[in-house]
Amino acid sequence: MSTVVAGGRSVLDNMTGRFRAGVITTGELVKLAVESIQWGFSDIVARRFSWSEFLLQCWFMTRVSLLPTILVAIPFGVITSVQIGAAANQIGAQSFIGAVNGIGVLRQGAPLVTSLMIAGAVGSAVCADLGARTVREEIDALKVMGISPIQRLVAPRILAALLVSVLLTIIVAMTAMTTAFVIVVGGGQISSGTYLDSFVGLAQPGDLILAEFKGLLFGFVAIIVCAHKGLSAHGGPKAVADAVNQAVVLSVIILAVINVGLTQAYVMLFPGGA
Repeated sequence: MSTVVAGGRSVLDNMTGRFRAGVITTGELVKLAVESIQWGFSDIVARRFSWSEFLLQCWFMTRVSLLPTILVAIPFGVITSVQIGAAANQIGAQSFIGAVNGIGVLRQGAPLVTSLMIAGAVGSAVCADLGARTVREEIDALKVMGISPIQRLVAPRILAALLVSVLLTIIVAMTAMTTAFVIVVGGGQISSGTYLDSFVGLAQPGDLILAEFKGLLFGFVAIIVCAHKGLSAHGGPKAVADAVNQAVVLSVIILAVINVGLTQAYVMLFPGGA
């Protein structure tokens, strides 16, 4: 009996410890996000924002994510067009293939692919960079010199990630919809005019706004999580690898939850898609 009680107490302590660690991590993420926004706005207003670092990070993020994003968007467009086309043929709704493809890509596909690329390609690189700087004690050196690492390193990366996320969302949407158009029209299921008419007739400006808003939010959240994990790395090269792994996994989970919440809120507030 005492063994069972001891085991139950151990499990309870473990769950309590994990819950406490999760609350602490959430607070640190919120604090980092607020400080990054404050530093970014204040530096831009005061004209001391590090635009050179911002441009460098924009180029770096684009370079590491553009090609993988396109390579993921193409098969995504193929899969959606084939599956939607098959379902439409079964129920005799071929004329709506263009609308369903386009709206599905805009509302879900483009933001999700962008979030995975930002978290997997861009976020992991940011986490590894900041983690290596932390392990080499460069972050501590900046603090000793009176320079905020959030101001100098994190804020420019966040602003760059926001811009790159918006651009990647557009690229994913265009690539996936173009691929779907070629597959459907090239396969002879419907004519190009019918495909485009159905998409233009049912798609709404709110779909594009939702996609871009998701892209902005996903890029912001992913970089905050990855930057936090990088700045929290301690213990040598293995700590950096562990931080990158944790950052990518946590980012994907958080972004999936946020995506579900945003989608449900959009459907409830704008049932007509306006």
